[in-house]
Amino acid sequence: MPKSPQIRIDTTSTTPAYKQLADQLRVLAVEGVLKPGESLPPLRRLALELGVHFNTVAEAYRVLAQEGFLLITHGHGARITDRNPPRRPEPESLENFRQRLRELVASVRAHGLSTKQITSELNTAAEGLEKC
Repeated sequence: MPKSPQIRIDTTSTTPAYKQLADQLRVLAVEGVLKPGESLPPLRRLALELGVHFNTVAEAYRVLAQEGFLLITHGHGARITDRNPPRRPEPESLENFRQRLRELVASVRAHGLSTKQITSELNTAAEGLEKC
């Protein structure tokens, strides 16, 4: 498991803490930072490190298990799975991605990032995905 500084919960965000945690763990798994078979910290320990209730961590783990990113077994905790994405995406997946990307770009533009900065970050992210 990566050191907790890589995971941050923004308590001022309108995004629920469990979703923030699930989103960050999903990114770490997709980017290969978290490897298949790697154990995640116990709920209570991670909750203490992040300053959230253990149910918040439990909900994030449940979401990731439903998505196929985690295998949760009693007595063995949560482990990253060797997840193979579907070969053929659902038709609405691309449109959903485009909409979320437009919302993200609008949000970061509203916070002062330039088009050049956004483009650079998107290119860096795409290059990172190619390595996975």
